Amino acid sequence: MKIEGQAALVTGGGSGLGEATARELARLGAKVAVLDVNLEGAQRVARDIGAEHGNGCAVAVKCDVTDTASVQAALDAAAAAHGPARILMNIAGIGTAKRVVQKDGSAAPLEDFAKVINVNLIGTYNASRLFAAACARLEAMEDGERGVMLFTASVAAFDGQVGQQAYSASKGGVVGMTLPMARDLAQHGIRVCTIAPGLFSTPLMRQLPEPVQASLAASIPFPSRLGKPEEFASLAAHIVTNTHLNGEVIRLDGALRMAPR
Repeated sequence: MKIEGQAALVTGGGSGLGEATARELARLGAKVAVLDVNLEGAQRVARDIGAEHGNGCAVAVKCDVTDTASVQAALDAAAAAHGPARILMNIAGIGTAKRVVQKDGSAAPLEDFAKVINVNLIGTYNASRLFAAACARLEAMEDGERGVMLFTASVAAFDGQVGQQAYSASKGGVVGMTLPMARDLAQHGIRVCTIAPGLFSTPLMRQLPEPVQASLAASIPFPSRLGKPEEFASLAAHIVTNTHLNGEVIRLDGALRMAPR
């Protein structure tokens, strides 16, 4: 699919990997809806894109991926601004680390586990199912393609560390959902792929002390540095343009394999 002229949705577009992806799609000519539960962040990114690429090429929409009404309202608002979307980038997500048995001997709170699953896994499915239903009604393009969606997993789906039960389970669910979703939506000409990033220089990562960041970067075989959000965005854009990529999970991690802790 050619990106230029297409309407695209980016969940979690107000910061980090989502922000970089929204900016890259706009640079390549897409009309981008920046969806984020943090409206202020989404508005900042949309303003920047508009200033660089022209007014009307980006719109900010508040969106809670766990809430069906919120997602549907966001899709409707984006369609009103840019027309029906053929590209969905599912990048919204949260992370937490908590041991199963706490220091005081109590069990980890179930609600903490459920929250991460709800945002990262159920939220991804929620946005995807609503996008797919709308996309399936669009006219087919070259190769019978109607749309493409990206999931965001993590290397933690494969080698999660101590305390990452919730995060790893949520991202493992995203990985497990990729192929059956691609098979399910093949009849509608909608492709599905997942990127599993390693250690990236995101706002959350940059909150850590510099020595900790340096230590994490040194653990990556090559290149021995944190990933750049722009590298994630570049791969996301390539997935859109390479029509034969479907049902695949791609690790983007510099050959990193996480140690237990």
